[in-house]
Amino acid sequence: RWKKVLYERQPFPDNYVDQRFLEELRKNVHARQYRYRAVVFQSGAVVQQLCSVCVFALTWWYMDAGMLSPQGLFGAALVSSLLGYVLFDAVDGGAGRWASGRTRWADLKSTLVFTAFTYGFSPVLKTLTESISTDTIYAMSALMLLGHLIFFDYGANAAIVSSTLSLNMALFASVCLASRLPRSLHAFVMVTFAMQIFALWPMLQKKLKARTPRCYVGVTVLFALAALAGLATVSSVGAVLFSSLLLAVSCLCPYCLIRLQLLKDNIHGPWDEAEIKEDLSRFLM
Repeated sequence: RWKKVLYERQPFPDNYVDQRFLEELRKNVHARQYRYRAVVFQSGAVVQQLCSVCVFALTWWYMDAGMLSPQGLFGAALVSSLLGYVLFDAVDGGAGRWASGRTRWADLKSTLVFTAFTYGFSPVLKTLTESISTDTIYAMSALMLLGHLIFFDYGANAAIVSSTLSLNMALFASVCLASRLPRSLHAFVMVTFAMQIFALWPMLQKKLKARTPRCYVGVTVLFALAALAGLATVSSVGAVLFSSLLLAVSCLCPYCLIRLQLLKDNIHGPWDEAEIKEDLSRFLM
């Protein structure tokens, strides 16, 4: 009788298998079963980041058109940052701050240093890309914002994820667009606003998502409606297209993912590569 061993001589060829070979066949062993509501909830991170890019582009357009003053934007951003800072601590009762050992005084010093540094270098930021054509600046900014969306950390464990690269690309796009604004004060406010919406806002999103899911869903819906309302004042066609994109990301794509899970047909059996699960580090000493 044939045995599935290699240390004994048997009167069979090396590639011989008997009828019992397929008894160990298993299908979709590691396949995950998704629920539609759970996938829609997880897609909120993508929706929020799309809306962040939309709000940033709209803010720049309003400032470039003279419809929004830098003082008004700086005041609104300051008030929203203070509210977000208070909410960030209130969500978990300050447990995260105590765990990290960071004080409010340290946060205040970091904020003052960043603000002073950005304000001091705002004339440089304003004139940094004067030799580059405006069309090239727009193309570079669009590519950088697209790269920001691609490499952003949406919570998936993938090699393409890089929070540092994503943030740097967004800040580079903000510097490029800020250089086309009328004054250095506009550039300073624009870069500061970019830091708030691309660095601080995602931190608050993650904490809301982990601690208060219902509040996170409400914030996501309100943020999407605000982005659509702002875009509608600029272009009604753009608002319709952007709303279609958000609906596709939050509703259609999760449905397609769940439907495609039914078509999975991964097979596992004795032909798989052997996995050594025992700790063999003691043999390396």
